Amino acid sequence: MSVFLHQPVLLRESLAYLNIKPSGIYVDATLGGAGHALQIAASLDESGLIIGIDQDQAAIDAAREKLRNVKPRVELIRRNFANIKEIISDLTGLYIDGVLFDLGVSSPQLDFEERGFSYKQDAPLDMRMDQTQPFSAAHLVNSAPVEELARILREYGEERYHARIAGFIEKYRRDKEIKTTGELAEIIKRAIPAASRRTGPHPARRSFQAIRIAVNHELECLGNALDQAISLLKPGGRAVVIAYHSLEDRMVKTTMSEWAKGCQCPRTIPVCICNRKPQLRIITSKPVVPGIEEIAGNPRSRSAKLRAAEKI
Repeated sequence: MSVFLHQPVLLRESLAYLNIKPSGIYVDATLGGAGHALQIAASLDESGLIIGIDQDQAAIDAAREKLRNVKPRVELIRRNFANIKEIISDLTGLYIDGVLFDLGVSSPQLDFEERGFSYKQDAPLDMRMDQTQPFSAAHLVNSAPVEELARILREYGEERYHARIAGFIEKYRRDKEIKTTGELAEIIKRAIPAASRRTGPHPARRSFQAIRIAVNHELECLGNALDQAISLLKPGGRAVVIAYHSLEDRMVKTTMSEWAKGCQCPRTIPVCICNRKPQLRIITSKPVVPGIEEIAGNPRSRSAKLRAAEKI
């Protein structure tokens, strides 16, 4: 397996919006190759604490090596970030000064052929971020009812030809189990009309995204994790989230907006009786996106959108 290397996206912006205090407690909820975590740690002193969470053991191992000489205390936890409140409670029992989510699949996961995330390489059809979990992409595409497959492709991939692709998968698997990413990519390619294949990204991109999201329950976990993380923030503490597709970004925007709402009384009532106060101040009125230079140096950053908010 290759060395776990990952170029952090929107690094300068992430650090600026976290507004790091040298003695603070900061959580990198999507540790990956520890690119963000290393720079957060560089801004902390000996009394600071950085907590890294990832469900991928390869990421944990690489991060442990990368962070072994930093000044602050380091705690690395191999779990899903949906358990962030329990993780923080077990470690510190305290509130935190900041949390960073860099969502989606990491570059090493895409690049390691044996992980089965990429449609660009022929490899076993896997896509599990946590490889101890039993349910893989192969299980999904070979066993899910055709209607469920179509729903996943439509909702998680926003794929125009969801029903047609699901039908082609169903027809293929009647005779032969789909075992590799190459097989699946070719089935998807054949399902999409030729005219639609001539322009735009790879025809399998949206479908692979959708299947990966479903296998790892990414949106369900994200919704739980965002609410938990915001509830853990100290007053003045900040949440910074980098999303890479519209479903994630929409969920981040909606969650932050809900926490930022004040009075919910009907307009017909002249005086507030609900006593609801905003608990979050949104810092980024519009998402922050990478500049031309960053995209040129790291093309995978092109779809990134960063949103940040501060606990009141």
